[in-house]
Formats: sequence, structure tokens, C-alpha cells
Amino acid sequence: MLNYQAAPLDLAFQALADPTRRIMVERLSQGPASVSELAQPLDMTLSAVVQHLAVLEASGLVRSEKVGRVRTCRIEPTALHSAERWISERRASWERRLDRLGAFLIETEPTAKPRRKK
Repeated sequence: MLNYQAAPLDLAFQALADPTRRIMVERLSQGPASVSELAQPLDMTLSAVVQHLAVLEASGLVRSEKVGRVRTCRIEPTALHSAERWISERRASWERRLDRLGAFLIETEPTAKPRRKK
């Protein structure tokens, strides 16, 4: 196995692999929220929510700041844009390949013979 530092894109996809963290990112895409607000719809302890947030912060997807006793989290769009760009590039590549395959199949298609009715 290779021994290397995880790239930011790897960390983003690892963080988004968990459904709970995707729920949190979805909520934060609507605007900043406190840890308590993020925890409210989730059926888990506050410490579990904080652990999930730590993964999201380590990936660069989420930033937080503490003011007084309230920790407010917000989405970090740059990390999401990187993941979106990577996915878009893969999709574009496959679409080009499929377009070329479609064109090749049309060019090489033998003329269809009419089928006889029985």
C-alpha cells in the first residue's frame, strides 16, 4: 500500500461518504448553523455530532468559529467546488467517449434489411 498524505480531494470524498455528514453539509448549504442546530434532527449524542464535524473540518468542507459558548459552522465552498470539478471532468470525459462510440456505431451500422412479416 502506498504511504502518502491524503490529498484534499480524498479527504472531501471520505468525509462525504458518511450519510450523517452529508446531512450536515446539506443543512449548512442553506446557511451557517450552530452545533446544537446541526444536532437537532440527528438521532445521536452531541459528542458524536462534534466528532462528525471534526471530520468535516479536517476535510476542509466546513469551517467553524466559537463566539462565547456557541460554535457556529459554515460551509467552505472551495472544497465543494474541487469535488464538483473532479466529478464534472470525469462526466465530460465519459460523455465524449460515449459520443464517439455512438458516432462509430452509426458509421459502421450495416444497412438494415426490412423484416418480413409472418
